[in-house]
Amino acid sequence: MQAHKKSSAVSAPASARPGSDADAWSLDEHWVDLVGNLADQLTEGVSALHNVADQLLAKGRISKVEHRALSVPADRVKQAGVNAQQILRFYGGRIRQSHEKVNMGELVEGVLQERKAELGILGIALRRKLKPVEVLIDPTVAHTFVNAVLDWGLPFGSRIDLRMDLNNWPEHARLQMRVSNDGVPPSSHVNPDGLSWMLIRQIALVGGGIDVERSLTEDGVSFTALFTRTVQAVDGISAVDLSDEHSSMFKSLSGTYVLTISPSLQIRADVRDALREIGIVSDSVVDFEQARDAIRARMPNLIVVDSEIKDAAFDAFRRELLREVFEFPFVEISPDDSSFDMSGFGEFSMAKVGRGNIREALGTAVMFELAKMM
Repeated sequence: MQAHKKSSAVSAPASARPGSDADAWSLDEHWVDLVGNLADQLTEGVSALHNVADQLLAKGRISKVEHRALSVPADRVKQAGVNAQQILRFYGGRIRQSHEKVNMGELVEGVLQERKAELGILGIALRRKLKPVEVLIDPTVAHTFVNAVLDWGLPFGSRIDLRMDLNNWPEHARLQMRVSNDGVPPSSHVNPDGLSWMLIRQIALVGGGIDVERSLTEDGVSFTALFTRTVQAVDGISAVDLSDEHSSMFKSLSGTYVLTISPSLQIRADVRDALREIGIVSDSVVDFEQARDAIRARMPNLIVVDSEIKDAAFDAFRRELLREVFEFPFVEISPDDSSFDMSGFGEFSMAKVGRGNIREALGTAVMFELAKMM
C-alpha cells in the first residue's frame, strides 16, 4: 500500500496544484502547433537532404539517375510539409487576400508550364482546353489552388484532361479535371482525402466563392470547381441562331466530321442526307467494333447513335472514347418518330431526334451540340 502511494506521488509533480497550468494543458489545444512544427521539420530536413544530394552529384559521387531516385521521394515529402503549412495558414486566417480580376485560363496554363518538366518525367499525357474567364480572386490563392488540384489528381492516373470554361447555368467559371488510369488502378496507398484534398477544401472554404465536387470511379477521378465570383463571360456561341441559313454557325461547320452508328441502312442514309444539307461530311458504320476502327482512322467531332444499340456495349464504347477526349457530343436517334429533345449540360446528357424527324431536326440538334463544344 505504501509503495502504491509513492508511485502516485511520482506521477504527479509536487508543483502541480488543482487549477494550475500543468493540470490545464491538453494536446487538444495544441494540435495546430504540433502539425506546424512537424511540417517545418519536414521541409527543413528535406531541404538539407537535397543539398547533400546536390553536393554528391557535383562531386561525381552519385549518378544523375541515383540523384533523381533520391530527389523524387524527397520532393514528395517536402510537398507534404508545404501543404500542411499552407493548410494551417488558411485555417488560421494568416493569408491576407487581395481580390483581383484573374484570367483563370492564363493562370492554369502558367501552372502547367511551370510544371511541364515534372509532368514529362512522370510520363503524364496532358491535354487542355482553356478559355479566358476572369474571376475575382487573390492571384496567389488561385495559383495555390490550381497546384493543389493537380497534386491531388496526379496519383490517380497517367492521362490528365483539363478544361477551363464558363458553366452554362449558373454562369460561373468552371475548372474541370479528369484523370484516367487506362485500366491500371492506382496504388492502394493513394488517399483521395489526403493533404492535397484538405488544402483544396480549405482554400474553397476561405478563398471565397469556390464550390468543389469530385467523383471516383474504376477508370480514374473527375473534379469540378465552380467560381461564383466570375466577372467576365467567355466569348463564343451560347445559342444557335437558325433563322439565317448563312449564319456564322453554318460557316463554322466547314471541316466538321460526324460518324453514324446504326445497323439500319435507312437510318444511316437519312442521317447522311440531313448532314449533307448543312455541309457536314459523315461516315457510317453498323456496330461499335467498326466504330472503333473508324475512330482510329479519323476522330469525329460528333457521333450519331441508333437507340436500338444503346446497351452495355455502348456504355463501354463511350467510356473508352471519353478516355481519349475530355468531352464528346452524341445525338441519339430515337424510335419515336416525332421526338426532338435538346441535351442538357451534364457530361452524359444526349440530344434525341426521332426516326421520322431526322431530315427536319437532326441539323438543329447537331449544330447545338457542336456549339456547346466551342
